[in-house]
Amino acid sequence: MWSLLRKGRKMRCFLLAESIHLPLNTPYSYISKPSTSIQNHLPNLYSAFLHPFTNPSIAAFCSKSGGEARVGPLRSMAKPESISYLTQREAAEIDENLMGPLGFSVDQLMELAGLSVATSIAEVYKPGEYKRVLAICGPGNNGGDGLVAARHLYHFGYKPVICYPKRTPKPLYSGLVTQLESLSVPFISVEDLPLDLSEDFDILLDAIFGFSYHGSPRPPFDGLLQMLVSLRNYDQTRQKSPVIVSVDIPSGWNVEEGDTSGEGIKPDMLVSLTAPKLGAKKFSGPHHFLGGRFVPPFIVDKYKLQLPSYPGTSMCVRIGKPPQIDISALRENYISPELLEEQVEVNPNNQFRKWFEEALGAGLKEPNAMALSTTGKNGKPSSRIVLLKGFDESGFVWFTNYESRKAQELSENPRAALLFYWDGLNRQVRVEGPVQKVSEEESERYFHSRPRGSQIGAIVSKQSTVVPGRNVLYEQYKELEQKFSDGSLIPKPKYWGGYRLKPELFEFWQGQQSRLHDRLLYSPVENDGQEAWKIERLAP
Repeated sequence: MWSLLRKGRKMRCFLLAESIHLPLNTPYSYISKPSTSIQNHLPNLYSAFLHPFTNPSIAAFCSKSGGEARVGPLRSMAKPESISYLTQREAAEIDENLMGPLGFSVDQLMELAGLSVATSIAEVYKPGEYKRVLAICGPGNNGGDGLVAARHLYHFGYKPVICYPKRTPKPLYSGLVTQLESLSVPFISVEDLPLDLSEDFDILLDAIFGFSYHGSPRPPFDGLLQMLVSLRNYDQTRQKSPVIVSVDIPSGWNVEEGDTSGEGIKPDMLVSLTAPKLGAKKFSGPHHFLGGRFVPPFIVDKYKLQLPSYPGTSMCVRIGKPPQIDISALRENYISPELLEEQVEVNPNNQFRKWFEEALGAGLKEPNAMALSTTGKNGKPSSRIVLLKGFDESGFVWFTNYESRKAQELSENPRAALLFYWDGLNRQVRVEGPVQKVSEEESERYFHSRPRGSQIGAIVSKQSTVVPGRNVLYEQYKELEQKFSDGSLIPKPKYWGGYRLKPELFEFWQGQQSRLHDRLLYSPVENDGQEAWKIERLAP
């Protein structure tokens, strides 16, 4: 029987059981979810330093690419008109405060800023389609942000190239260069840049000038900016032009007035840092993000800043609405390892266990979530998401209300289909078979392993029935909460318990490029009087 304990993750799996008929003293595998995450109790300042993105093992294992820029798991959005915008003087004063009485060093702020830029890029432009990055870095702090961002993008699965024509002779910047060189990230001179950047790069990172820059650009940066401007005049027959991502303020723009000449670069993405600068109000591209999750309350209060909340542990937050997207154009071009017959387990239960463990190891959210499809005597199918709470050779177990719609349909037609979808791994698993209730002892044992709040909720909810309002549920819950406040045993309702689906069919699906997906079907056969499983490949 499979078991796994993962501390500090959203899912925990405990070794508790092993047979189909389970006496109370028999261990059985239950999968449960802790009621809270430790991250919810971290101070906001510390949460700024937590890793904000999906486990890198996912990106290393497989990736997706699409014909369009993908907004991805969208971060919280804030209305531009409700956010504070900084003048050039205010931005400079905030930096002085951060690096003075508030104790930040320039390298700390640069690291956080560069990470914010990299995560913003990764939110929209996935490495499967936008892999080749040219980071054009200026001689100041903005250029340092670009160097840090390039390093993080390398670890996110991108292939950065650095153009750093005027290197700053300070240990901090020399160290950033050494870090990139140790990763074999190439540096290219201005003279060696291709005349047509669109042939060699998918993303152009503008990290040339920051908010403190004054005057007109001098060589070689004037020519570099002109190359970025000219990209917007590309031949309309070209299918794709590289996207431009500007750090904090588009280079060459007036920090407070924006692109005053109207002839400056037109970035597709702007990543404002600390707080947007006044000139960012003139930004009209599709993607505006705020990064730099390090602004302490002292700064917020002193400058009366109105800043959006960062979701979870993210280092970036979207400003404004995402661009309108043609739903018919939404598609993924999956890139995954091949799923070959000679490499999979002979027993589909073992193959499922292997994939489930990999989904857990990749840090996917609720990998035990599954679509449960049932059909009653009227022939009308219905589906809903439930949580798998245990599996072994005898079947897949979940718990629910025996008076719910799915329970009614299972009483009329005791067969069901399960579907697991693990987006980060480009995988699906379908399982079909007959369903029966688990023993009362098994239901009782699992019920009392749940948090007390969930036990009370199961009593309150007469699932699938009409209720006059949420307040009715809440009042009933509070009454029972008070009733059992002494810690006494909460009785399991008779109408609540578990089901077990005994598999008769498995299908393992692995997304592949050009929709040539791998599909392996397991179906039972008899081989020399012994039950076995036949593996067949299905057309995608």
